[in-house]
Amino acid sequence: MFLQLILVLVVLIPLLAVVLDSRFGQALASRLERRGLDAAPDVTSERLAYLEGEIERLTSEVLRLDEESQFVHRLLTERSSAEEGSLSPRDDTA
Repeated sequence: MFLQLILVLVVLIPLLAVVLDSRFGQALASRLERRGLDAAPDVTSERLAYLEGEIERLTSEVLRLDEESQFVHRLLTERSSAEEGSLSPRDDTA
């Protein structure tokens, strides 16, 4: 019985070392470290609310910039078409 326990430990120690040294082991350790920081849940929810507010603000800013860009594009196309329409072909037969 004691010999079997030693044999199991001898097999499990290298196996555990391989698993902990893998990407899975590193990700697990990273998650445990983050959880161990004792960050209050209020801080996380406050940060999340702040980030959501910033996303909304940036979205509205991008929409405003898009509308301004469309307006300027429309003005430039109308101006260029008005200039082309006002130009009459010159008669060089004089």
